Amino acid sequence: MWVFDATPLIYLAKVDRLGLVDDLADRCVVPERVYDEVVTTGLEAGYPDARRIERGVEGDSFDVVTVESTPLLSRLQRQSNLSDADAAVLACADTHDGIAVMDEAYGRDVAAAETITTRGTAYIVLRLTQQGSIRVEEARTVIDSMIDEGWYCAPDVYAKILQKLDSLAEQ
Repeated sequence: MWVFDATPLIYLAKVDRLGLVDDLADRCVVPERVYDEVVTTGLEAGYPDARRIERGVEGDSFDVVTVESTPLLSRLQRQSNLSDADAAVLACADTHDGIAVMDEAYGRDVAAAETITTRGTAYIVLRLTQQGSIRVEEARTVIDSMIDEGWYCAPDVYAKILQKLDSLAEQ
């Protein structure tokens, strides 16, 4: 199970590539707290990407799930540097032995401390490229377009993404 945080949803939606998740083998879920943050609040603010995410849920690309209260969720919610939505993503991934899809370094660090597997947006794009769902050129366009929309990618990470894409192109 892939448990999506706000940032991957927002940036895939901004570049109109949210449908890529349909090619992931496992179920894709969005905790209610994340949905409220990106769709409910986003629609109120007039963000077009919020409507795209809402359509992704309506089209069954994602299931919105309630995250039950657990000791882990309670502990995570007490961390001031972790949003309620981030805590919900991590708790959901932990409860369902899933993978938290998040880009924020702090959330990933917390996940590592809790032995919760995380992957970022770039990983999703690279994985789909590796399995042949999208071409290398398209993957690079998706990454570059997300950066153009404001998605942060450190220069060294960007270089590694391009190296991986180049190695996939050679296969």
